[in-house]
Amino acid sequence: MVAVLTTISTPGSAVSFETFFLSHYPRAVAIAQRILGDRAGAEDAAQEAFARFSRRRTPDAPDASGWLYLAAAHAALNELRSRRRRAQRERTVVRLDARGRAALEGDGDPAEMLARSDVRALVGATLARLPQRDASLLALRHGGLSYRDIAESLHVPEAHVGTLLARAQRAFRKEFEHGLSD
Repeated sequence: MVAVLTTISTPGSAVSFETFFLSHYPRAVAIAQRILGDRAGAEDAAQEAFARFSRRRTPDAPDASGWLYLAAAHAALNELRSRRRRAQRERTVVRLDARGRAALEGDGDPAEMLARSDVRALVGATLARLPQRDASLLALRHGGLSYRDIAESLHVPEAHVGTLLARAQRAFRKEFEHGLSD
């Protein structure tokens, strides 16, 4: 993917697209992976974010990294929502026992695998139900971004990030607990 993306570098930019890609790709993948829970999907989301970035920004723009990280979070959230819709469609066509399938996958204790699988699915479903801004805030923070980076990504004052995160965490907790009761 690096070779393909380097060919769309903007002539005359102070930072080459290749350099920007190589330095920001790992964090973009990490942010997407926190949301999706799988590396392959996270890499796809990061690549989608870089493709969007290449059409709309230059690597030397002041908000380049923040814009990219937010785009990666949005791409991952969109994939999560797409997966949820696809799963709903599949459930209406074929009624498979999800607990039985989860117990058969992978190595280890089936009860442990089932518990991890259920929690991961519930977290993903909870993020998909949150407003995009809240889900993005949580994804960016848990992806390792500082308050300053989050503020830059979301175009909000850095002083507001803590309050916004606290609200997003409360909303997540409320939705998560609601999901547990269903």
